[in-house]
Amino acid sequence: MIIPVILAGGSGTRLWPLSRTLFPKQLMNLVNQNTMLQNTILRLSDCEDTGNPIVICNEKHRFMVAEQLRNINIKPMSIILEPVGRNTAPALCAAALSAASYDNDPVLLVLPADHHISNTDAFISAITTGQLYAESGNLITFGIIPDAPETGYGYIKKGTKTENSNLDNPLDAYHIEKFVEKPDLESATDYVKSKNYCWNSGMFMFKVSSLLNEMKKFIPETHDLCKKSVDNGIKDLDFFRLETEAFSGCINDSIDYAIMEKTDKGVMVPFSAGWNDLGSWEALWQVGKKDKNNNVLIGDVLTSDVNSSYLHSTSKLIAAVGLSNHIVVETVDAVLISPRNKVQEVKKLVNKLKQKNRQESFSHTTDYRPWGTAECIASSKKFKTNKLTVKPGVKLSLQVHFHRAEHWVVVKGTAYVTKNESRFLLKEDQSTYIPIGVKHRLENPGTIPLEIIEIQTGTFLGEEDIVRYEDDYGRKNIF
Repeated sequence: MIIPVILAGGSGTRLWPLSRTLFPKQLMNLVNQNTMLQNTILRLSDCEDTGNPIVICNEKHRFMVAEQLRNINIKPMSIILEPVGRNTAPALCAAALSAASYDNDPVLLVLPADHHISNTDAFISAITTGQLYAESGNLITFGIIPDAPETGYGYIKKGTKTENSNLDNPLDAYHIEKFVEKPDLESATDYVKSKNYCWNSGMFMFKVSSLLNEMKKFIPETHDLCKKSVDNGIKDLDFFRLETEAFSGCINDSIDYAIMEKTDKGVMVPFSAGWNDLGSWEALWQVGKKDKNNNVLIGDVLTSDVNSSYLHSTSKLIAAVGLSNHIVVETVDAVLISPRNKVQEVKKLVNKLKQKNRQESFSHTTDYRPWGTAECIASSKKFKTNKLTVKPGVKLSLQVHFHRAEHWVVVKGTAYVTKNESRFLLKEDQSTYIPIGVKHRLENPGTIPLEIIEIQTGTFLGEEDIVRYEDDYGRKNIF
């Protein structure tokens, strides 16, 4: 049995301003109507003997991950919540230990949630090959046959061809000679010409026992800490929370460095399937549908004498004249403009935003909550105006604020409101006032989304000023 392990952490800073800490690229629909996470799982639909996935993500994204899986009718084997980021080695150790309790030594297929693959048949063929080698006790990594020198990827050098005599369906695969860090352009050009190197895709395949045995050998302390974290973890609604203290003590290292570069059981399966890790705006231009001027245009965009560019509007008209080889991305609160050959520098901009503690690095004006969305319309030090959209049949937590009051105006649907001991309905164009210190709750009893204009006033408007008494989503005092 194959159990997919989907790595859905990460912040995708190189795709700012669309991708942000609270809404990263793997949860966005960048190439079609599905999100990157959804596409990662859906492309496995033709892969035989595949079970429900294990998804690994962080606390802040848990409700969006669960909702996106429900939207494509996927019931995960587990959604594992990392209490802190510790890279892929501890994450996969925890996943392997969890998978061992569901099946007798299954094969794990490790897939990052933010990759684009255009040729699904070739991808499935590579998985089939990888499974044959994995079931023989090897640790498989998938190498992408490069079609151009690329300095943004790590490389893997082929060693000797594997012996296939013990396999039912012999296919080409290679022992791993070495892993190579992201090279300069001259080295990358030499790698491609030699045909002895593949891009490191970050996708892996191995039996649970094979991985755990190598972890006991090379990173025994992390293995033991992960086991303690899993053993002492707790089930919380749709999620499994790893125990924090033990997991925090694990090394912060990738599976490549911790295991794959050291093991003598490593095998690379090369394949070509229109793969792209969508790690930059240049990558999105490469995979996007282009017009007659070689432009990728998304949203409300008007151009004149523009070519070989990527223009993406989310809320306002972008009007561009005389651009060539540029990236322009507009969101409600930020605009990015960059030459295509400079997009790798976006990460530096995001670091500057973080240093200045700018909200634009952290979240969009629209926050995604388990009950719906909260869109900030206007704000200052002592007031904030939000548009709340509450899904049918759900409710917010029963809560109180000690530093702010709230005014609610219903603009669509029907609201069921709790104010201390009072409970009443509000219809469209009706409103209510929630004074400081009053216990309150908002519910949508209807069958259509409820839209509320919320005006907050007070001396402190942060989300830390929430004390929850009841909550359907297992949240504590902060969302």
